Amino acid sequence: MTNVSRKKATIYDLSILSGASPSTVSAVLNGSWRKRRIKEATAQLIQNLANEHGYTANLQARGLRSSRSGLVGLLLPVHDNRYFSSMAQSFEAQVRSRGQCPLVVSACRDPEEERKVVETLISYSIDELFIAGATDPDGVHKVCEKAGLKHVNIDLPGTLAPSIISDNHEGARMLTQAIIERAQEDGPLSPDDLYLFGGRNDHASHERIRGFRDVKRALLGADPDVCIQPTGYSPAMTARAFEAFYEGHGKLPRAFFVNSSINLEGLMRFLALHPHETFADIIVGCYDYDPFGSFLPFPVFMIRQDSEAMITKGFAILDADRGPAITHLVQPTLVPPRTALIGPLDALKDIE
Repeated sequence: MTNVSRKKATIYDLSILSGASPSTVSAVLNGSWRKRRIKEATAQLIQNLANEHGYTANLQARGLRSSRSGLVGLLLPVHDNRYFSSMAQSFEAQVRSRGQCPLVVSACRDPEEERKVVETLISYSIDELFIAGATDPDGVHKVCEKAGLKHVNIDLPGTLAPSIISDNHEGARMLTQAIIERAQEDGPLSPDDLYLFGGRNDHASHERIRGFRDVKRALLGADPDVCIQPTGYSPAMTARAFEAFYEGHGKLPRAFFVNSSINLEGLMRFLALHPHETFADIIVGCYDYDPFGSFLPFPVFMIRQDSEAMITKGFAILDADRGPAITHLVQPTLVPPRTALIGPLDALKDIE
């Protein structure tokens, strides 16, 4: 009969079984063995023994000994977004690879809620915090600073702590140029034929609008203010903006830039209520990536932001001595339309 009350292995048990010192075993189990230049074979042996003998780390005891809890937080604006969910996956994988435990929470783009959530995380003695897409990153910084919590901004910059963000200006330039060049394959494109929908009063939107306008002026000679339609990050408001344009003009613009996948959802809501002829000849650019864009019956250029690189850079900053409150740019990638290049079954390979 199996002894269900069998005692779980300790670090000292694993030390005897592996022939390594307790400090070596501890370094392997907390993920710091590479820094101590412990051989990979030794690390693998200890990890295998830990799994075989049911070792589980006592995080509370570890925290008392080291003044560290092993918890690392990620504050998101929302969860229901492919970009932020991808960021959360990259974050969790990197935290676990470091022998720590990830905590992912959202604050619904509410600055007061952001501060309350961070205060709660601090009460759990988290070691570090990634602040992603915060409405008030400097307000969150002040809460962290008061508690002595190491932190870094991701996606939207602050002025008081280091920030890692997409190069939104350059990404918007690439996307706008691709939209214009594709539309011009079907004939001349006037400044009034190209619109931007979406965005709000935040750094990313400002930089994307600036990039859009820079390229539009350079390639089309003008950029009327009416061609900027800031709808916020709301599918419903974006759908209403497209409906208002359609009612006023009897058609959609020939080409347009949508500021995020949230705004692209608003376009889809609008199109679902109208016949195919409404969008038979449009060209769309989306500043976000979603493989389902490959299935749409019109060309969709997309920008893929490198959230994994942002998280990696964030950890590098947190691991080093605290640096200046500067903004580090990560280059995004332009993803061209796939509908004309591959079939739907091939496009499914991108969807995981």
